[in-house]
Amino acid sequence: MAFDATLETTPDAAIITLSGELDASAAPKFRTAIEQAAESSPARLVLMMQNLDYMASAGLRALVFAKQKMGSSVELYVIGAQEAVAETIELTGFQHSVTMQSEYQPV
Repeated sequence: MAFDATLETTPDAAIITLSGELDASAAPKFRTAIEQAAESSPARLVLMMQNLDYMASAGLRALVFAKQKMGSSVELYVIGAQEAVAETIELTGFQHSVTMQSEYQPV
């Protein structure tokens, strides 16, 4: 399945909806969406991952890039990650750097 990343901004959040497979060939598109999201200086970056089927190490690097690009004051949410994607995030310990939820509920 082809990867897609769409950005939507609200007054207090940038929301990127991811779908498909996030591998090395797709990571640049995700990074571009992150950079565009950072331009709006949101309080939260919300990554909707319900339709993300796979995430390779390049996707993890893009998540780390998102955390660094947005800065420590911006909350990063990972929403609805499928089991395989959530496992990938948890194996690296990155779940401690983000808020993982099944449905988006700002904390």
